Amino acid sequence: MIINFCHSGCLCGQAFPFIKKGIETMYLSDLHTHSIASGHGTTCTISEMAKQAAARGIKLLGITDHGPATLAAGTPSYFRSLTFSPRKRFGVELLYGIELNILDTEGTLDLEENLLSRLDYAIASMHAQNYRSGTREENTRAYLNVMKNPHVKILGHCDNPHYPVDYEVLAVCAKEHQVIFEINEASLAPYGYRGDTTANNYEILRCCARYQVPVVLSSDSHGSDHIGDFTYAEEFVHQAMFPESLILNNQLPQLKVFLQTR
Repeated sequence: MIINFCHSGCLCGQAFPFIKKGIETMYLSDLHTHSIASGHGTTCTISEMAKQAAARGIKLLGITDHGPATLAAGTPSYFRSLTFSPRKRFGVELLYGIELNILDTEGTLDLEENLLSRLDYAIASMHAQNYRSGTREENTRAYLNVMKNPHVKILGHCDNPHYPVDYEVLAVCAKEHQVIFEINEASLAPYGYRGDTTANNYEILRCCARYQVPVVLSSDSHGSDHIGDFTYAEEFVHQAMFPESLILNNQLPQLKVFLQTR
């Protein structure tokens, strides 16, 4: 199924209001969050994550714990059992996914196909623990190969300046394979560790606007503290005058259909 998210605007076309810190637009979904199963010292259970999401007005919460190649993260048996978990907690609809590790330029991922097929969706990301950055062409090739996997629906924090890529090429491929980009709150926030991602995020938005590729704002919350917190990501997309129609967080029916499209 091909889903068309239509808008004729571009980064310099239609103006959107600038959002100042402390003035929040309600976004209804957060698809990139991590529970205790991701390690990293995170101690929150899925129930605790859902409770916090409910308190912050989130209607659709994606639990995307790190794949098995991440130290102390979810095992294959964890992801096998995850699909039997309750689909609603504290009034919040839950999706169960994974943040996969990209392992090489061939697009090898760290969870086998039969388990991936049981999950609602996958985010694919580069992490230093599992992927040694290559040239711009090599890193781009890795993402291109990853997007051929029908379970990968979101490219995770590909704004990381330590992994240079060709965003124009990625956007064209994303359009073809029905993959979207995230604008990662943890990349843009002062507490982030990826360095200055501003230029890369502007380039992602420019290419997405040009090729009509949607994005989602993601908290990348490890634990419950930042669930639904898009303070910096929201400000960034509005300052860039990115079309609101290409931000899927509030388009819940379309978003769910998109994630189910293989």
